[in-house]
Amino acid sequence: MDATRNEQDILRRVRRELYLTEGLSEMEDEALKALIRKILMRQNPEEDFSPERLRQYTQTLYGNFRGLGVLEEYLGDDSISEVMVNAWDIIFVEQNGVVRRAEHTFSSEKELDDIIQRIVASAGREVNRANPIVDTRLPGGERVNVVLPPASIETPVVTIRRFPKNRITMQTLVEFGTLSEEAATFLEGLVKSKYNIFISGGTSSGKTTFLNALSDYIPKSERIITIEDSAELQLTGIANLVRLETRNSNTAGSGEITIRDLIRTSLRMRPERIIVGEVRGEEALDMLGAMNTGHDGSLSTGHANSCEDMLRRLETMVLQGGSGLPLNAVRRQIASSIDIIVHLGRLSTKRRVVLEITEIIGMEDEDIVLNRLYERREGALVPTGEQLTHTWKQEVYRYEDDPAKTVRARRREPDPEDPYFFF
Repeated sequence: MDATRNEQDILRRVRRELYLTEGLSEMEDEALKALIRKILMRQNPEEDFSPERLRQYTQTLYGNFRGLGVLEEYLGDDSISEVMVNAWDIIFVEQNGVVRRAEHTFSSEKELDDIIQRIVASAGREVNRANPIVDTRLPGGERVNVVLPPASIETPVVTIRRFPKNRITMQTLVEFGTLSEEAATFLEGLVKSKYNIFISGGTSSGKTTFLNALSDYIPKSERIITIEDSAELQLTGIANLVRLETRNSNTAGSGEITIRDLIRTSLRMRPERIIVGEVRGEEALDMLGAMNTGHDGSLSTGHANSCEDMLRRLETMVLQGGSGLPLNAVRRQIASSIDIIVHLGRLSTKRRVVLEITEIIGMEDEDIVLNRLYERREGALVPTGEQLTHTWKQEVYRYEDDPAKTVRARRREPDPEDPYFFF
């Protein structure tokens, strides 16, 4: 019997005995660990357990009953950024940017099912065959996606995205080479001058990390509302902060709270800025409306392959939302709401970088006009030589030492040529 199979057999036999032991739920943590060590030694008298191996087995078994089973091992490793459970006996991890198959797995599908229910219950969610897809988070802030059959064909699937323990700042990103010092200073000025900024990029391109870092430039005196599918933003130092989170419908099909619901209700909460973690669907129109109704300085993210692609995707989201607006009106709404797009990408070397920073100038005929300000050339993010066209926000918002002296921005006036400008 090979080492991995022997290890799985040892763990499986100890779990079976523990499941038959009464009073485990009332047992203190250290008492449970002592019991696990006792059973391990009694069941395997021929095994010469090293202290490290005994500790590892004990921690794994303890996690089965009090934690997240084998996931505890991977969540405790700071070099692992993603855990992908394809089946109870097939787990992949991304470690230091490289995806590999993990050695340790769950002992059975029942154990995986138990862990899934423990995860979703701890966040006040539920997942079952009637509601087989859920996005949630762990107490440590890790993002979790769960898909059960029949949405997944054969077995439950769990994907966990981890975030660095030490919060990444914009200065950290500069040191990593994600963007230049000059570009970071430029973005700082835009955030403080309340430009509406949209962060685009592909999967795992670092959008949430960049949004967190960018939010550090928001003046601490402002009232911020964050809206997310599963709360993962880590805004710090802002006292007047309200965090909102969506909720799936229950087994009866009621109680759902969508991003769209939260954006609409946030407008009644006197926000100075609204941060939407990610825009995926019909809520795009509400987000654009919020940006265009005096909530300058709002931030959001979305999946796209380029700045131009992000605009097309936003158009599609709004049109699919059943707003009834013609395409030209949708484009005018986008052009008058978003000021800047920051596009991120992941290089072949696994590095996450800013590929371009682009200004939305407005409309020309029926097309949105872009002004590329920074782009990546020969491995560096450099200015294109084009200047920021719309500078009025920099002139209107002047942050001084005393926030009370801040000059408030004028509200945008409706475009008389746009009959669909209704926000």
